[in-house]
Amino acid sequence: MRRVIAVVAAGGWPAETAVGEVTLAFDQRHRRRLRMTDDAGRPFLLDLDHATRMADGDGLAVEGGGFIRVCAAAEAVCEVRAATAAAAARLAWHIGNRHTPLQVLADGTLRILDDPVLVAMLEHLGAGVTRGLAPFTPEPGAYAGNGRRHDH
Repeated sequence: MRRVIAVVAAGGWPAETAVGEVTLAFDQRHRRRLRMTDDAGRPFLLDLDHATRMADGDGLAVEGGGFIRVCAAAEAVCEVRAATAAAAARLAWHIGNRHTPLQVLADGTLRILDDPVLVAMLEHLGAGVTRGLAPFTPEPGAYAGNGRRHDH
C-alpha cells in the first residue's frame, strides 16, 4: 500500500508528479494517521509525524515518489454578507465568539458551514445569508493554526 509521509503546501510540489487526487471535506482535512482511499478508489496510508491541516491544492508526498493532490470538497455552506464593513466585522465577531470556523472571501463575504442556529442569529443581526455548495477553507486560527471547530 502507498504510504504518505508528508504534506507539502500548494505550489510547493511539482504538479506533474501527481499520482492521484483525494477530495476531502473540511472536517476530514486534519489528520495524522489513517487508511484512506484516493478519488480513483486506490488505498493509501496517511502516516504523518503529527496531525496536520491539509488545504486545497496541497500535495501528499508518497514514500518512494509522487504526490496525491488534496482537493477541498464542496460542502453545504452559507455566505454571509453585511451592508457595511463595520457590520461585517460585527458579524465576524459573533461567529468567532461561538468558536465557529470562518472563511473570509476576497470580496469580504464571510463563509461558514451551514448551521441553522447560526444562520438565524446572523439574520437577526441583519446579515444577508445565502446557502449553497462550495469548498470550505476557513482561517487557520492565530494560536492553534488548525482551524478546527470546538464542539461545545
